[in-house]
Amino acid sequence: MTFKIAVQMDPLESVNIHGDSTFALMLEASRRGHQLFVYDVQSLSLSEGVAVPGEKRATGRLTARARAVRVQRQEGAHAEFGPEHMLDLGETDVILMRQDPPFDMGYITATHMLEHVHGVGPGRSLVVNDPRAVRDAPEKLLVMHFPELMPPTLVTWDKVAIRAFRAKHRDIILKPLFGNGGTGIFRIREDDENFAALLEMHFSRSREPLMVQRYEPKVRLGDKRIILVDGEPIGAINRIPASGEARSNMHVGGRAESVSLTDRDREICRAIGPHLRDNGLIFVGIDVIGDWLTEINVTSPTGLQELDRFNGINSAGLIWDSIEKRLAHA
Repeated sequence: MTFKIAVQMDPLESVNIHGDSTFALMLEASRRGHQLFVYDVQSLSLSEGVAVPGEKRATGRLTARARAVRVQRQEGAHAEFGPEHMLDLGETDVILMRQDPPFDMGYITATHMLEHVHGVGPGRSLVVNDPRAVRDAPEKLLVMHFPELMPPTLVTWDKVAIRAFRAKHRDIILKPLFGNGGTGIFRIREDDENFAALLEMHFSRSREPLMVQRYEPKVRLGDKRIILVDGEPIGAINRIPASGEARSNMHVGGRAESVSLTDRDREICRAIGPHLRDNGLIFVGIDVIGDWLTEINVTSPTGLQELDRFNGINSAGLIWDSIEKRLAHA
């Protein structure tokens, strides 16, 4: 069967076609004969309720200014757009929620709006990942449900608690709770005199708490990104920090290398997999340093193209297999 797929994303025109995971998903959908549309989250509109076929209730009508698109792996000509038009998202089969964080009130509001059409069947569209589950699973907080898998971690507004954590663990990492791509992450050693100033700067600019973790020296050997599809690991890449850099994110110069899953990695995946699968979190990327789970990424995970190059698999195909299975069994 062919499906009508809407992709909620940042501008397609500017993506890196050799590294972007959303582009990989779109290419695979196109190879399968599916019809693709793209729209910006800021073009969403939710209007008065309409009857839901077969149900004794109404739901909002969700639309977006969208363009049909054809994609190909050709530098400088990777997307061919149709004219912009108003697309009723309840008339699509799948919506890929793929805009980048920050996970702010705009992002949260979009998940509430998408809930009006999420589902399978007439007037419904399967949103990947499930918008309610994404909203309930901020990436640096979802991981806190699995404390036995994590390094020592603290999430707080309390500067006294942060200072006590630093006194105990000496070498720590400070992370903004809703950041992405490594932005705003600092390593604070025991003798770092910038500690107080960093706390003051963060809390003067933000009402959000900080995440504080014990620094794991094994990050020098890599921060492993493991991709899970429907709760099952399909492979991993290792992200090596650049020289003089504490962060391994590829946005800030990290280098991707091939890596195999360890017994500990599989133990972590078995522990969290059922929760991901049961909550409609189909495409997830987790971060593992040494033996420790540090983040569960559910908003707009990356790493598919790097994984394919190292492992010779079609990771986007595995994701579409899972999506199509859900549609077929509805």
